[in-house]
Amino acid sequence: MTPEMHLFEYAVIRVVPRVEREEFVNVGIILYCSAKGFLQTQYTLPEARLQSFPCELDMGELRDRLRAFERICAGRKEGGTIGQLPLSGRFRWLTAARSTLVQTSPVHPGLCADPAETLKKLFEQLVL
Repeated sequence: MTPEMHLFEYAVIRVVPRVEREEFVNVGIILYCSAKGFLQTQYTLPEARLQSFPCELDMGELRDRLRAFERICAGRKEGGTIGQLPLSGRFRWLTAARSTLVQTSPVHPGLCADPAETLKKLFEQLVL
């Protein structure tokens, strides 16, 4: 029997050390699956790779920004005002275009049976 497939959307989380140079490092994935009530992120902070850019990066600030993605995905009070939005609103807010140190790729759709497993696979394919 084939497992039931569900629409999901994801974006790659990127660190963009100098926006004007348009260089970036993929550091995470954010995945949203409405049918499963799923919104999670997975990330890593490859400090050695990031320090190879010709600018100084504050790794503490980067960690804080990436943790904010986690808190907003989890919702509740820890996610602040944005964390109180419905899942779809949180995902849209996190993936909105911005010109900052931490950005996301365009949103991509797909089908999956297990969003947690899909998040893991995308993280391995696009980040590691």
